[in-house]
Amino acid sequence: MTCDKQLQGVNLEAVRQKRDLDQALNTKEFAVLAGISYSLAREWFRMPGFPVVGSVVFWEDFVIWRRTRNQMKSQSDFAATDDGASHQIEFRSSPPKSPHQWPARAASILADVQ
Repeated sequence: MTCDKQLQGVNLEAVRQKRDLDQALNTKEFAVLAGISYSLAREWFRMPGFPVVGSVVFWEDFVIWRRTRNQMKSQSDFAATDDGASHQIEFRSSPPKSPHQWPARAASILADVQ
């Protein structure tokens, strides 16, 4: 399945089941499910704005984050200048505005607790 030594012990079927049950995924489980390397998953977990809660992510929050990021990127890929020429611009996601701005699934869990 994978050549990544860090991910060899992760069972894809078990991870899919966790996703389907809307359970949190650790970095290795997320990497296997997303089809990326462990090192790339770790990099994403450290990105500003990535919907990580502690050291886990909910799949649905990742899907929303990715969809939002792709929509913003497609809208800002080319910016017209005064001369009518198009220039590609770099997209950077912004960090959450406050520590209380949680991903959707985490906010739901926190609301249920309170």
